[in-house]
Amino acid sequence: MRIAVLALQGAFAEHEQMLRRLGVGAFEVRQLANWNQPKNGLIIPGGESTTQGKLLHDLGLFEPIRQAITEGLPVLGTCAGLILLSPMHLGTMDIDVERNAYGRQLGSFYTEAPVEGIAGNVPMTFIRAPYINKVLSSDVQVLAKVDSHIVAARQGRQLVTAFHPELDFDTRIHELFLSLAR
Repeated sequence: MRIAVLALQGAFAEHEQMLRRLGVGAFEVRQLANWNQPKNGLIIPGGESTTQGKLLHDLGLFEPIRQAITEGLPVLGTCAGLILLSPMHLGTMDIDVERNAYGRQLGSFYTEAPVEGIAGNVPMTFIRAPYINKVLSSDVQVLAKVDSHIVAARQGRQLVTAFHPELDFDTRIHELFLSLAR
């Protein structure tokens, strides 16, 4: 199994480390030639969604990535990745998103909460995080809420979190994603 990790900006190295811990191969996508390699899934990391969106267009990656996801390529979008999958950018996931919902960097926080399909609470690190205001279709399954805000969801083979699972030691969110990619 090989997972593509969008490496234009943001916390991509941490996702690669998490995949290595799970014994899964990963490669960085920085340009179209990287994207064209065989892959079983894609991770779109946290970072700055506007910057990542602009780079996707500038590098000719926007349409190929959107098409692959639409055709069923499994994808994990964390924080900015959640925003990129929303109608604001790639438009592959039927969610309405509130950007920077928890405020500036000083509004960052850590908590633990249940995630549907995972036993026990999951550690959640939020950094200038978004949340999902509402799901826009019955195809979207809400997986987790914190303070009544949706912070994890799934639609088909797309999994999104408003938090950064790559920044904690817990591998269960990545394992859930890999189950979609198998």
